[in-house]
Amino acid sequence: MAGEPAAAGSAAGTGSTTGASSTDTVEGALAVLPGPRAEESGAELVWQQVVAEIGRARSVDLICHICPDGDALGSALAAALALRGLGKEVRVSFGDDPQIVPESLAFLPGQELIVPAAAVPDTPELVLCFDVAAESRLGLLHGKAFAAPVLAVLDHHASNPGFGTHQLIDPTAPATAVLVDELLRRLGVELDQDLATCLYTGVATDTGSFKYRATTPATHELAARLLATGIRHDLIARQLWDTSSFGYLKVLAGALDRAVYEPAAAGGLGLVWTWVPYQDLVLFSVTVEEIEGLIDILRRPAEAEVALVLKQDPDGTLRGSSRSKGAVDVAAACAALGGGGHVFAAGFSAREDVAAVVERFRAALRVR
Repeated sequence: MAGEPAAAGSAAGTGSTTGASSTDTVEGALAVLPGPRAEESGAELVWQQVVAEIGRARSVDLICHICPDGDALGSALAAALALRGLGKEVRVSFGDDPQIVPESLAFLPGQELIVPAAAVPDTPELVLCFDVAAESRLGLLHGKAFAAPVLAVLDHHASNPGFGTHQLIDPTAPATAVLVDELLRRLGVELDQDLATCLYTGVATDTGSFKYRATTPATHELAARLLATGIRHDLIARQLWDTSSFGYLKVLAGALDRAVYEPAAAGGLGLVWTWVPYQDLVLFSVTVEEIEGLIDILRRPAEAEVALVLKQDPDGTLRGSSRSKGAVDVAAACAALGGGGHVFAAGFSAREDVAAVVERFRAALRVR
């Protein structure tokens, strides 16, 4: 089951591309960009600089945030496959130890390019950073990323402070994968099924299967181009949202049983929250990555504007995921707890007990 979507495209890991195939072509691609040209602006200059740096580089390290989701890993793998097709030496990594790719993302092509954080050079030649909203989300790769002479950040989180040497941050983009599609266009790389599988996964996950507010006509146009390569979006969707272990159902039942509704919170708009102790994950052999979608179930009650799920790591750390239906800026609330994200979807990590974390989160909620 885990390999179904990859089978719908070309062989996983082939990374075959057409179009640009040399450093000269990469640097020259700016002269004849297909499609609409971006405005001559500061952002356009950064795009040109990043493309030029990629053209000059022999080796590129592509990193995403710890505990990667579909947009983070899909974006990094798509860019890595494209750059490998251009003759670059590439490595993909994220700063967890151990590194765990969620079972729901096991179908993504290019995973043979993933290396442990320890295998990333101490001083990389060029680092491309994907979907990392804050430096803390680099984990074990923080020092190595900042040791690189070029650290280009591609992201769509409004809370991103703008770290690195080059910032390609667009809060209006529904997914970082949209920025990667633009990067591929500027490099002269044509889409194939492997690239499309990675990009579609990124866009679909971060738009909630195209139902979140950030979804635009351009988002659907991109999806159409990706589908035109022949990928099986139905199999991708099944793997992302409609497949779980039986143990997940038991963990879900416990989390829902612990759910608390606070009608007076968020200025009287309501908060619903729950938590998942690490012992439950061990008891039912479920990984913390498997329960990422729990927040989308908890946010359903009509009575509550805000939803919060706290997931406990083995060391006791609580990882919070929050959602708002539009009236509360949860990114600001999460920033008060050291995290960040989007206005209506954000997260944080904390080392206090559950009651203290919920109290701090509740106090930070502000109606927009």
